[in-house]
Amino acid sequence: MTQKPHQYLLQEKIEQTAHIKAFAKECGFSLVGIAEAVPLEQEMVRFSEWLSKGFHAGLGYMERNQEKRYDVRNILPETRSVLVVAQNYYTPHQHLPPEHERYEEYGKISRYAWGDDYHDVIPPKLERIADEIKRLQAEAHTKVYTDTGAILEKQWAVRAGIGWQGKHSNIISREIGSWFFLGIILTTAEFLYDAPVQDFCGTCTACLEACPTGAIVQPHVVDANKCIPYWTIETKPEREFPPEVAQNLDSWLFGCDTCQDVCPWNRFQRDTDEAHFHARNAETALHLDSVLDLQQEEFSERFRKSPLKRSKMAGLKRNAEALKK
Repeated sequence: MTQKPHQYLLQEKIEQTAHIKAFAKECGFSLVGIAEAVPLEQEMVRFSEWLSKGFHAGLGYMERNQEKRYDVRNILPETRSVLVVAQNYYTPHQHLPPEHERYEEYGKISRYAWGDDYHDVIPPKLERIADEIKRLQAEAHTKVYTDTGAILEKQWAVRAGIGWQGKHSNIISREIGSWFFLGIILTTAEFLYDAPVQDFCGTCTACLEACPTGAIVQPHVVDANKCIPYWTIETKPEREFPPEVAQNLDSWLFGCDTCQDVCPWNRFQRDTDEAHFHARNAETALHLDSVLDLQQEEFSERFRKSPLKRSKMAGLKRNAEALKK
């Protein structure tokens, strides 16, 4: 079989890269970048140091499968490209109860949880892109991830030029701020690769100063032991909040957005086009007494396909009780 000339192969790669990026945008993603699948040398050094300090708060899954986090080719052999997409979920509502209610009677919900669970919304879009990659390159293999598996998503987002890692540890884009989810596609297909972008946080320390519990212990480093989302979402319902967290919940019932709320780059955020992420029933906060009165059947039905189901009913009630004290 005659091998294609190098110039032809390069032009084909340019066209396929442009096509798959445009296709990802058609699928509803706000940003798309592609990184070369090489080991995450320096990133793993920092991640290992973070783990050694216990900042992962005993979340055991973060300690496992380090060889996969280091090199994605230990997940999908012969991976050449890591395609990263960003899904804007920003909606313009504020964390406010109805006008006739007192604010202290409500618990705020993190913006990412106002609508449907992104674990249900994003994967089908990623699979569409994966299928398109296989259409372009018939021999290609793919694996898709949305906050699942042993993937350092934020580090790959930086590598792919989606944005830089802000001092609050979230990825920030100059185009859409930081209110977005990440999706990852590993593929044996080869594309043109993007370059990382400059860090534009500068001397700003707004997120460090605003964190209610001081969980951002230094720029880019979050101690989950102090983090409100860890306590209100990840911990088992029977675990009581430590006093330093319980006394500084700042009305957060589920998650916390403070560091993103104060980030200057989020002044330029555009509203999402994805209706699944609009606030259900325009609710961005829940009345604490209504949470405490929930029965299991009502909880299951009301929060079906919602991120709030992650805390389980007992966890949500524990959070509400802590806010009422």
